[in-house]
Amino acid sequence: MRWMWGLLRLRRAAASPLPPFMLKGIWQEAQIAVGGGQMYCTQSAESSRPIGRYPIPYKKDLPYDIVELMEEVETKGQIYTETLSSDKGRLSKADRELIVVATSTTNRCPYCVIAHSALHRIYSKQPTLADQVTVNWELAELGPRELAILSFALAVTHAENITDEHFKKLEVHGFDREDAWDMAMVSAFFAMSNRIAHFTDLRPNKEFYTMGRLPKEKAEKS
Repeated sequence: MRWMWGLLRLRRAAASPLPPFMLKGIWQEAQIAVGGGQMYCTQSAESSRPIGRYPIPYKKDLPYDIVELMEEVETKGQIYTETLSSDKGRLSKADRELIVVATSTTNRCPYCVIAHSALHRIYSKQPTLADQVTVNWELAELGPRELAILSFALAVTHAENITDEHFKKLEVHGFDREDAWDMAMVSAFFAMSNRIAHFTDLRPNKEFYTMGRLPKEKAEKS
């Protein structure tokens, strides 16, 4: 839990409550949105509104030990990358992003819903499925496998008592306890991230709204 101490230090040092792994996540998502460039947006889709109520600090302005902690998370911890981008187990990147969308919708987090809907569209090549999940996941065009994933993940999101019955429902679709662990970790991780982003009034980069919907050249012109 060393990053939690860093979180408090970072708040004092740079007026930002975002923990190192979340800063890294925002940076990664912003790079995707602008095609891997070195700049990222600090304004929301409404140009007059800042991206959040706390500023996102630059590394060069932070104390050395905070930068060191952030780099340690990037190179060793890999909590953000491992949670969402791991190819281990039976969950695809699209599966993981869909869990984030459903969890973030439940937690009413605009930033995570918009940003991760965009990533889901990219990974799944399905331009409308994430939108359906944000409205009503039980009526979305999901197969039995995806319904089982979201049902379990949202049980974790709602802090239900997880019983053997939950695991049995997953086993019907070929998921084992390790897969259940992955689903739970994505949901639990974003239950925390949603609350931090929601508290800080973090706003989506405007690029996220068109990612995965339009060809890249059209999205850049919009």
